[in-house]
Amino acid sequence: MGYISVREASEEWGITERVVRQYCADGRVPGAFITGKTWNIPDDICKPARKPRQRPVPEDLMGRLSMEKESKISGGIYHKVQIEFTYHSNHIEGSRLTQEQTRYIFETNTVDAPDGFINVDDIMETVNHFRCIDLIIDQAKRPLSETLIRQLHLILKSGTADSRKSWFAVGAYKQLANEVGGRETTAPKDVSARMKELLSDYRKQETVTLDDLLDFHYRFESIHPFQDGNGRVGRLILFKECLRHGIVPFIIEDDMKLYYYRGLQEWRKERGYLRDTCLAAQDRFKTYLDYYGVKYG
Repeated sequence: MGYISVREASEEWGITERVVRQYCADGRVPGAFITGKTWNIPDDICKPARKPRQRPVPEDLMGRLSMEKESKISGGIYHKVQIEFTYHSNHIEGSRLTQEQTRYIFETNTVDAPDGFINVDDIMETVNHFRCIDLIIDQAKRPLSETLIRQLHLILKSGTADSRKSWFAVGAYKQLANEVGGRETTAPKDVSARMKELLSDYRKQETVTLDDLLDFHYRFESIHPFQDGNGRVGRLILFKECLRHGIVPFIIEDDMKLYYYRGLQEWRKERGYLRDTCLAAQDRFKTYLDYYGVKYG
């Protein structure tokens, strides 16, 4: 094996002599040694790869969620959102999985059932909800569309018992009339037109406030466009649009369920019920942000 000089390595690698010396001093050129002030570089060594630049940790929520999702970081705000949002949103709709079982599924892709049987749909919808959260993070900055809303429903209900029913339209609007809380919802034949009207009205707003989002949510839930899964899809949309418009997002936790339902029922008469519930949920979410060092306005 022969050796080449710093100058020869510089010419061969296409970098300056100063950088070659730095590579040698940093130990990034295997077999290189110094004699006096001269580096001796093995002639069969290739140019060292550049060190990857260390990315600064984003301080905003959108940036932090995206970074932690892409880097598969455990124990951060992304991890927290996945577990808390999925557990509470599913539990409100009747899932019997515990918070610890939800966490176990997210962290290990397995489920522990020491106390008896578990409904397969509860597991499927938990895994699917994780995927829905990933989607709203990826699509957070894009305008809300019917395509995205239907895609959320498709992901949420895929592989469930409902998806095997001929009359249940997974990823499409409902075919049979339904009620919510004993109240009538939009007839199936009118759903498409009502959804287009809802989105058209929403897009006209130049500045979106929390009340605007809550009004959208109320109207969406009143239409109840899908056969099932409307509450979870609606809350996913709320979270996404909070991210898009720089509003602190929130998770409706199980102990807020009755206040949340009352707020939706009374929205047209008294907006304060739903607004106060969501502001309280925002305050809880801010404690997560404070803990993880995420800035918010």
